[in-house]
Amino acid sequence: MFVSNSLVQLQPAFILQHKKYRESSLILDVLTLDHGVVSVLARGVRKPKSKTAGILRAFTALKISYLNRNELKILTQVEPAETAIILQGIPLYCGFYVNELVTYFLHKNDPHPEVYAEYQRCLALLAKNQDTELILRFFELNLIDYIGYGLPLTIDAIKDSPVDAFKKYYYDAETGMIESEVGYIGGATLLKLAARESLSEQALYEAKQLMRRVIDFQLQGKELKSRSVLAKIIKQL
Repeated sequence: MFVSNSLVQLQPAFILQHKKYRESSLILDVLTLDHGVVSVLARGVRKPKSKTAGILRAFTALKISYLNRNELKILTQVEPAETAIILQGIPLYCGFYVNELVTYFLHKNDPHPEVYAEYQRCLALLAKNQDTELILRFFELNLIDYIGYGLPLTIDAIKDSPVDAFKKYYYDAETGMIESEVGYIGGATLLKLAARESLSEQALYEAKQLMRRVIDFQLQGKELKSRSVLAKIIKQL
């Protein structure tokens, strides 16, 4: 990958979201390896004879080149970097949820190569259509860690002592994990989450309650549309 003052060439990237621009173009928010999330204008790709439109798909590893002169970049070249990852059913909606999380949590033009690698790994796991809840919980945790909001899962914030596997806890956004008889997550679940170990069905439920509270606090009132869509689909199964 080569970078000059005005041109970025063959940057590994994934499309997070897109919106129509004028009659024949798209504005893409893409996650790149070296430059974080950037907005790129893809001119003319909605024209009937465009050869680029079929390449610009979510969950496809790309290499893109763009002019880097202002906040909105200009796409000059795009090519697939590898075979597209195929997500279907629940994993597909999980992928949209992951895209939305990355869009909300990463600032534009803020490099996070570790997030790019984690995102790529998450998609590959989702494509196998196994343990989607566990995959999402670990992705959420790792994303929050990488952007500097890591959770102290193994420490009781009030007692300043290790979490007890046989006690219950709840998450206070300003303080951390706090022991409580009416807590919604067990110490054993917290320890397994911290170690990124497999979770039982009950532990997965507890982990989901925890991460929902953590993410909601960080989003400060912003709504995750993909979360509600995914919840409705799961209820219908």
